[in-house]
Amino acid sequence: MQTLTGKVAVVTGASKGIGAGIARALGAEGAAVVVNYASDQEGADRVVRAIFAEGGRAVAVQGDVAKIEDIRRLFAETKRAFGGLDVLVNNAGVFRFDPIEEVTEQEFHREFNTNVLGSILAIQEGVKYFGSAGGSIINISSVASTNPPPQSVVYSSTKAALDSVTRVLAAELGPRQIRVNSVNPGATETEGANDTGVFGTELGQRLLSDTPLGRFGQPRDIAPAVVFLASDAANWVTGETIRVSGGLK
Repeated sequence: MQTLTGKVAVVTGASKGIGAGIARALGAEGAAVVVNYASDQEGADRVVRAIFAEGGRAVAVQGDVAKIEDIRRLFAETKRAFGGLDVLVNNAGVFRFDPIEEVTEQEFHREFNTNVLGSILAIQEGVKYFGSAGGSIINISSVASTNPPPQSVVYSSTKAALDSVTRVLAAELGPRQIRVNSVNPGATETEGANDTGVFGTELGQRLLSDTPLGRFGQPRDIAPAVVFLASDAANWVTGETIRVSGGLK
């Protein structure tokens, strides 16, 4: 039985990696899915086709989450396509690992604008589209928020901030029956992570050795936790941070 039949979900940054895996999993459970992307239209269209091939409904919508005009258009097009909103997954994120001597003002703002401001703007606009029954907001954070690796001062700070966003807005939006939770993956193999080459470095080996289940995660490992939090089975769950990390703390 599909657990999300009749629900509408927006997944930001869903053209590849963890976001794509989440979008496909939500679609497989019956949700109509808005696949947001910033620049990779081909990837987003591929995710939409995959959802359709599995019997679901989906549409791709371009938008930079750090720009309020794009965010407004994202949710307006969501309403136009599917009528409303029940689930918002703030997955869009960027990262770069640098020693402190090489951190730049530009990189600081790039990561905070997408990872933190983008999530806040999406929630700010998204809450206008939830119905009287409320809904679920899921922020994709990271175990780096509490176990930051070296050379991640900016990225880990954005994820710690996002965990705070979750706790604050769970309390603030609870009276409106809108639940807010974080899913915090561990070291996960995605296109972006592989492009950095981090898994072939000393840091990658340390992350692997610190993961009790003995392997790097895959997007399919993260998606089930998001599906649970999006479903009615999680109606009494809010303000929580759920690590999906193979035991990496």
